[in-house]
Amino acid sequence: MIVGLGSDLCNIERIQASLDRFGTRFEARVFTEVERAKAARRPFTAAGTYAKRFAAKEAFSKAVGTGFRRGVFMKDIGVVNAASGAPTLALEGGARQALERMIPDGMTAHIHLTLTDDHPWAQALVVIEALPTDPQSHD
Repeated sequence: MIVGLGSDLCNIERIQASLDRFGTRFEARVFTEVERAKAARRPFTAAGTYAKRFAAKEAFSKAVGTGFRRGVFMKDIGVVNAASGAPTLALEGGARQALERMIPDGMTAHIHLTLTDDHPWAQALVVIEALPTDPQSHD
């Protein structure tokens, strides 16, 4: 069952302006090491890479219904790739706790994430699904 849905649209030029103004301070405050490493491998599209990830963080905060309050911080939400290559989220701290609070007993969270960009926009959509922990129990 779907328990959370969030989307966000981020302006790539706004992210570039933050990179130009604050540089590594902005990167370190908002993005995980994995995200910064990915952007470093894409020097000509770093702002777009960051903008998609910024949008994913915003979309997740909307999907769990907290925004960036109640202990949910941007840096606790990281975009990673699953073994299949599909993007998903790695959560820590308050972001993980917010997710755990919304999942019913006997269920496990599965996060669906899609990212796209078309300059000057980057977009992310997060769907949080609660699946039975023991699939046999629902036959």
